[in-house]
Amino acid sequence: MPVTVKRVYEPPSRADGERVLVDRLWPRGLTKERAALDEWLRELSPSDELRRWYHARPNQWQIFRRKYLKELAHPEAEGALRRLYLLAHKRKRLTLLFASKNGTHNNAVVLKELLEGSRKPPTGTGPGAFRVMRNRQAAMRRR
Repeated sequence: MPVTVKRVYEPPSRADGERVLVDRLWPRGLTKERAALDEWLRELSPSDELRRWYHARPNQWQIFRRKYLKELAHPEAEGALRRLYLLAHKRKRLTLLFASKNGTHNNAVVLKELLEGSRKPPTGTGPGAFRVMRNRQAAMRRR
């Protein structure tokens, strides 16, 4: 399952596969038709506080990434993370969309690393936790 990141303002292409916006705010000046989204997972975006903090300190990428991963461990993000893992598992290609002008250091890059397994997921999340939850639900249905 290839995962790519792309600025939401770039034109959509067939190679994008499933297109998922991972920002809390709607991209300025963009219509829903031009965005061509399949999903909008707002809950996966950094908090406003963290987003503003990083905007004022763009050279603090490592600290931002660490703080963002901690936020992803909060219960509010659990359902959206589960949905993202499910989309990545079901689709041949997944494109994470972001609005930031910084294409190399943004929350979509961190999510891509999580999906590809190059970063450790927050505790209690990730494909392993998703599998456990799915198995529990199947066992409950059988009872």
